Amino acid sequence: MLAMLRWRFGSGRRERARWPDWVEDPAPTGDPAAEPPAGGLSLTFIGHSSFHLRAGGHSVLIDPVFSARCSPVSWAGPKRVRAPGRALDALPAVDLVLVTHNHYDHMDLPSLRRIVRRDDPLFITPLGNARHLRKAGARRIVELDWWQAHVLPDGTRITATPARHFSARTLRDRRRSLWAGFMLELGSLRVFHAGDSGDGPHWREIGQRLGPPDLAMLPIGAYQPRALMRAVHVDPAEAVAAHKALGARRSVGMHFGTFQLTDEPIDQPEARLAAEAAAAGLSGGAFTTLGFGETRSFEGSS
Repeated sequence: MLAMLRWRFGSGRRERARWPDWVEDPAPTGDPAAEPPAGGLSLTFIGHSSFHLRAGGHSVLIDPVFSARCSPVSWAGPKRVRAPGRALDALPAVDLVLVTHNHYDHMDLPSLRRIVRRDDPLFITPLGNARHLRKAGARRIVELDWWQAHVLPDGTRITATPARHFSARTLRDRRRSLWAGFMLELGSLRVFHAGDSGDGPHWREIGQRLGPPDLAMLPIGAYQPRALMRAVHVDPAEAVAAHKALGARRSVGMHFGTFQLTDEPIDQPEARLAAEAAAAGLSGGAFTTLGFGETRSFEGSS
């Protein structure tokens, strides 16, 4: 903790790359309201770790953050450098929201309040987080431990998976609620969102216990300085190794280019991912990123 405080507020901050004040993205491609291919899915990248997923008759938001800052207050804290790739009003109604942990860049209560007012979806989150979601007005909440699953009436299974990370929303509640990833099983289709995690043997265990995902969303940013971030955030090389350990058919990078949380330049995670994927011999498109706001369709396993 002392090392983290020195980095955040001491001389180490002089090593931080300067991000642009604002990035104006081109108009996004694809239609988030369009039906996905039969047996497949459509995925829309909202930014950072936020996605909209359509698959198996469900409309799902994962770690949705639409606010200008990921912070307990609206006037300070990490500020987004680009608009959400899609506004909430541009997305179809959602019936399910997954929240991987309670950090402000993943659990944004103002965004969740808007979603609750509009759609009143089911929320699934790791243990100890329902108390936060209730503050956003959520009424239907399921909490899961690692490896615990919730099955929807149509047979869709959502399993909470291990991650190497931590939780905190104040200085007094560190590790008092759980953090996780999620594996969604929609018929024969498997979709994985890793949440935040450092590297470890859990990737292989997830793939072995639940089956290799057809599509994985894996973090690639917020990794410098490495001595501090290694325990809680993978870098692009470790993300590629995670893709392989999971046995993922395809992977999409996340957790980059939206909020400056750490020291690396804004464009470094994507550049390093491309280089590491090539060095690992991954075929073109096996592990890539989506444009901000892009909706892309993915076929299911044949």
